[in-house]
Amino acid sequence: MKQQYLEMGNRIKLRRKELKIKQNELAELLDISNNHMSSIETGKQKPSMDTFIKICENLKVTPDYLLLGCMHMVNVPQDISDKLRLCSEEDITLAKNIIELLVDRNRTTWNNEKN
Repeated sequence: MKQQYLEMGNRIKLRRKELKIKQNELAELLDISNNHMSSIETGKQKPSMDTFIKICENLKVTPDYLLLGCMHMVNVPQDISDKLRLCSEEDITLAKNIIELLVDRNRTTWNNEKN
């Protein structure tokens, strides 16, 4: 069980850094101390359910991602998922790069809305 909290903490930290949010900024958004946030990210403490939900909301991730390391493609139409399975590795890399550009654009919009 300890390993799962360590992995969850690592995913929280990774996602926070992807969004360019400092640890103390996330702690402030969650209304918890920076020490508690640090302990969550290092797997030393478990977040309460309320804090966990707020983490998901602020990091724009699903609970599945934080708990299991995978995001279900809830909002991706099945036909897109099916078509990606038919693509070459080169095509998948290209699609990934395009998606990352879209994520960066949305991240900028999201960060601007938070400021």
